Amino acid sequence: MLEIVFLGTGSAVPSKTRSLAAIWMHYASERAEPFLFDCGEGTQLQMMKARLSFMKLERIFISHWHADHWAGLIGLIQTMNLEGRKEPLRVYGPEADRFVENILELGYWAPRFRVLPVDVPFEGEEVTTLYQTEDFEILSIPARHSVPAVMYCFKERDKINVDIEKAQKLYGLTQGRLVGQLKEKGSVTVKGKTVRLDEVAVVKKGVKAVYTGDTRACPNLQTIAHGADVVIHDSTFESEDETKMHAGAEEAARAAKEAGVQHLILTHFSRRYQDVTDLEKKARAIFPDSIAARDFMTVRVKPGLFKVGP
Repeated sequence: MLEIVFLGTGSAVPSKTRSLAAIWMHYASERAEPFLFDCGEGTQLQMMKARLSFMKLERIFISHWHADHWAGLIGLIQTMNLEGRKEPLRVYGPEADRFVENILELGYWAPRFRVLPVDVPFEGEEVTTLYQTEDFEILSIPARHSVPAVMYCFKERDKINVDIEKAQKLYGLTQGRLVGQLKEKGSVTVKGKTVRLDEVAVVKKGVKAVYTGDTRACPNLQTIAHGADVVIHDSTFESEDETKMHAGAEEAARAAKEAGVQHLILTHFSRRYQDVTDLEKKARAIFPDSIAARDFMTVRVKPGLFKVGP
């Protein structure tokens, strides 16, 4: 299961009810650390309010270097330092090497732990694998914005199990070490017969969640979001704004529908909208499984489950 916590759902300027862009994700596995996608001003305070430990973060993914998406790094890194952090922190983003270096040179201080920039490609149409484990991988693809920007994707690996009843009926294969070899090698020999994994496999699709950062709808979104369980999409305005290169609620809904996703979450709202009900309604008219995010909203996602909490 993937847990998503919205720490900030506003854009440009914070309001009394909306902090700036920051999304916490955690995959339900003992060996999986949490991730932070964007880190707007005030993110560490939002994490404290949500009772999330920023000391457990090992990787932060920045979509682009507009201040409402990264300015929270300054205070967060300093607090980690004051709390005695020793483990390295990796900060991903387009031109990360340049911007992380600038952040670390601000003021009379230097962290006692390593802050490692990881540059993320921001041009072209290729999907890049940034990080992977046995259970999942994190991918990126360039976005369509006014500055170098990227979209991110959390993709749980599909789980392949063997239909033992079918395997036994067809080949006499029973539960045991041969089943493990079949999953590892793709085929085994049982009583002189070759059993292929694709003949007896049951595939359980993994969770897929996409965060667009700031972007207009574009072909790259369709590439990375196709068939996703959830897409978290820029919805700064009611309608798309070409001059500012932001999506609107209706554009986000059309993009979600075209990509064949299961659920759409709108976020990054302009402060001009004190109430985003109308934006949500406009999106739902095009893509019914749309909701507007709010600060501290929690979403739990797994195949067949999409649960929204307070």
